[in-house]
Amino acid sequence: MDKINVVYIGFGILGCFFFFLIGYVLRKYTAHKKVKRAEDKSRAIVEEAKQEAESRKREAQLESKDLLLKLRTDFEKESKDRRGELGQLERRLMQREENLDRKIDLLDKKDREMNSRLHRLQSGEKQLSNKERDLLLLIQEEKERLQKISGMTVDEAKRILLKRLENDVKQESAYMVKRLEEETREKADKEARKIIGLAIQRCATDHTVETTISVVHLPNDEMKGRIIGREGRNIRALEMATGIDVIIDDTPEAVVISGFDMVRREIARRTLERLIEDGRIHPARIEELVAKSKKEMDVAIREEGEKAVFDVGLHGLHPELVKLLGRLRYRTSYGQNVLQHSKEVAYIMGVMAGELKLDFTLAKRIGLLHDIGKAVSHEVEGTHAKIGSDIARKYNEPEVIIHAIEAHHRDVEAKTLLAALVQAADAISATRPGARRETLETYIKRLEKLESIANSFNGVDKSYAIQAGREVRIIVKPETINDAQAAVLARDIKKKVEEGLEYPGQIKVTVVRETRAVEFAK
Repeated sequence: MDKINVVYIGFGILGCFFFFLIGYVLRKYTAHKKVKRAEDKSRAIVEEAKQEAESRKREAQLESKDLLLKLRTDFEKESKDRRGELGQLERRLMQREENLDRKIDLLDKKDREMNSRLHRLQSGEKQLSNKERDLLLLIQEEKERLQKISGMTVDEAKRILLKRLENDVKQESAYMVKRLEEETREKADKEARKIIGLAIQRCATDHTVETTISVVHLPNDEMKGRIIGREGRNIRALEMATGIDVIIDDTPEAVVISGFDMVRREIARRTLERLIEDGRIHPARIEELVAKSKKEMDVAIREEGEKAVFDVGLHGLHPELVKLLGRLRYRTSYGQNVLQHSKEVAYIMGVMAGELKLDFTLAKRIGLLHDIGKAVSHEVEGTHAKIGSDIARKYNEPEVIIHAIEAHHRDVEAKTLLAALVQAADAISATRPGARRETLETYIKRLEKLESIANSFNGVDKSYAIQAGREVRIIVKPETINDAQAAVLARDIKKKVEEGLEYPGQIKVTVVRETRAVEFAK
């Protein structure tokens, strides 16, 4: 049995070796075939790559030939153009050379003529010198003869002659001065009207009028009772906290807030709108929202000032000046919003300064700041022009701006052209149609007062306030007032109007004196 097992084991080992040998041969054969296929494939790829390279080489050669042909064509065209330009340049140079030759010939000819003229002048000068000696001798003889005839010396005759000449020159110079003054005045008036008209045309602003009330709309009429509160405690708390009158009447779904202080009125309006939106209306809540609205108003005032500075196109203003400008948004003058008026004056100043070749940025800065004193005029004593100049000086504005602010209402004499311009721009903005409003009663009283001032002077026959009170026309008695007195009367009436009447802008005083001579032919 052991032998049989050994035989089986031996056959098993031989079988394993045989199968291993067969597998090795098969793997080697398979690998050889794969290598051969790979070699064939690589040879095919190489061949294909060679063909593609040849094809691309031929394409590149064709493209290079086309490019070379195109470059050659462009070069020939450019060369042809250059040759043409050079030919034209050469022709122009030849023409210039010919012109220069002609000019040289002409100059030579003129030189010869000048030499001949100079020679003639020299000979004529000799003759003139001889004649001048003869003339001097004759003049001397005539002087001696005149002295004998007149019985006066030369000095006496000179004095008489100079006195006559002096009188003639004075009359002539007075006439010339008067004529020049009239021409200058006409020219200045024409130029001023042109500049002012251009400034008004280029400055387009809204004609707005501020009121003393604000209206808050309610969701329903039941809200009125909640605003009033029990025994009126809510409305009293709101009025005490804001200093504004709250008027609740029969107007459906609306409450009127009345007050002259626009800042307080705006605080009250915001507070009331928030109370209506919140629904919790009681004194503690009112005080809380009023304090919050005041803080928001401070922010809104600063933003209004920054917006005004940005709209005008300025920079570098002190933050406190910007804040004061924002407060002008809540100030009015004769119903005209002061901030809007200041911006309009700045625009007009910029246009007029540009026409006069002045610094238009500085002019706009003066226009924007000219009424800055109105932001604190009710808190500080003095005119708003003086207060404004002090504020500008406090925040280190240039002296030219300080002077223009102080002089814009003629409190002091204007010493610079910009100071005169701000006076004109301020008057233009204040007197344009729709800028300011006044009640009918005040308007009529102002016209009556204007006419009564004119009628109070001796020699006045009639007076008429015309042009909406911008002009008063006075007709005088010609037998009482002569032409010289008419000019004095106009000046006196002007002074009395300035002293006894308050008015926006300016008033023109015109005195008319007329003498008529009537005869009837029969």
